[in-house]
Amino acid sequence: MSRRTSNLYDALGHTLLHARSRVFHMLPRQMLCLLLPLATLLGGCAGESVVDQSTLIGKPFPTVKGVGLDRKEWQLPADLAGKPALLLIGYRQNTQFDLDRWMVGLAQLHTPIDLYEIPTIKGLVPGLFANQIDDGMRSGIPSELWKAVITVYSDADKITSFTGTANPGNGRIILLNSSGKVEWAHDRGFGPQLLLDLDARIRTLHP
Repeated sequence: MSRRTSNLYDALGHTLLHARSRVFHMLPRQMLCLLLPLATLLGGCAGESVVDQSTLIGKPFPTVKGVGLDRKEWQLPADLAGKPALLLIGYRQNTQFDLDRWMVGLAQLHTPIDLYEIPTIKGLVPGLFANQIDDGMRSGIPSELWKAVITVYSDADKITSFTGTANPGNGRIILLNSSGKVEWAHDRGFGPQLLLDLDARIRTLHP
């Protein structure tokens, strides 16, 4: 396996196959019952937008700010420049099931890519509770994976506008080249052949 996958795969092989990381499964049930209706009222669950993922190919990923669960501040895609990266973007708690299948499949294929999970949480209310949400994520994810989970709150609109929000239970799987431009994009859910196609595309980015 390439050393370039060390940010996730060293831990994935020992932990992810035995226990799913719960990226949005973070707050006490009582708080969720309060937050979710409020988020809906204040714009966190606005109408869905449809974006044909094939139209993203060749476009630069939007500039957004995020914070890793290890508390490192990120500016994407600038901080990823110089090598390819795979972004697994999720908008809802139940998106985690789709993202997990991609992560496990890529780990089993030993795909040589730096992989980042990007919980993208739109709306005023979630932003107000960002610290509590992030703390909840840390409690459900092994600490060795924290540096590869980057939450986006204030710039979430930029990502949702870029990728669309139709079928929000599906992850947005975005492969960036070393210049931060989209090489491969998918939002229709996991599939074995799609996984192989993604793996093959990633390998073409390495000399």
